[in-house]
Amino acid sequence: MASSSSSSSQKFLLCLCLIIISFSLASSSDTNSAKKVKVDFYYESLCPYCSRFMVNYVAKKLIEDKDLFSIVDLHLSPWGNTKFKSNDTFVCQHGPSECLLDTVEACAIHLWPRFEEHFGFIHCVESLVVEHKYTEWESCFAKLGLAAEPILDCYASGLGKELELQYAAETNALQPPHQYVPWVVVDGKPLYEDYENFVSYICKAYKSTSNSAPKACSEVTLYTSQRGKAMSIAPVSYKDKKMSTLSGRIISALSLWMQRMNGAASA
Repeated sequence: MASSSSSSSQKFLLCLCLIIISFSLASSSDTNSAKKVKVDFYYESLCPYCSRFMVNYVAKKLIEDKDLFSIVDLHLSPWGNTKFKSNDTFVCQHGPSECLLDTVEACAIHLWPRFEEHFGFIHCVESLVVEHKYTEWESCFAKLGLAAEPILDCYASGLGKELELQYAAETNALQPPHQYVPWVVVDGKPLYEDYENFVSYICKAYKSTSNSAPKACSEVTLYTSQRGKAMSIAPVSYKDKKMSTLSGRIISALSLWMQRMNGAASA
């Protein structure tokens, strides 16, 4: 059973990479396409909600849909709730292993700037996190036919740390400041705990600049337009543990409610 599961996982990774590559080739020849929707995903590698969102939502609902992915400019930022200690050292929310993987993923983005290359690797690592096998992350090199040396050298040389400090500056400059992860921003607006509904926000942002939207956009509706529908709040890892209290949840829920009301008013 373990062998069968591993084989299925490798087939999925290969299929995902082929989808991304085919999209890249198609989009590079389309010079008349409408402006893409900017999507920023701020995360940390061992946050369980981040890894599940990466694997079960970003990969399966966005990237596997070539038409939908063609209208998106997706940016990954692996820093999350990490905190500075002193002398440019930092402490990760889920311990040293998270610092390692955040840095490795930062190196992947830097060394393999083409999205189809670094996302395939990061997706592989985060899939192992979901399976509680993240210590086997180096197996992703062989699975994807990638050379390990550039990533390992990036980490060992200190370049990875420099890259992480850049992501720290990027994350800390967010306005409004991020409160937790996953922190997803679409077209400059944070989705708060409605991040699992991100496709709706992408479609709404795209429709404002184009009359031609992907088929997926006709199949989703923002909750703000569905009266009587209960507010869905996805799980998060708070930046400040104190915010995990009831008061923190209330503040976050109010922020989400206000965003939805604003969205309904502008619809």
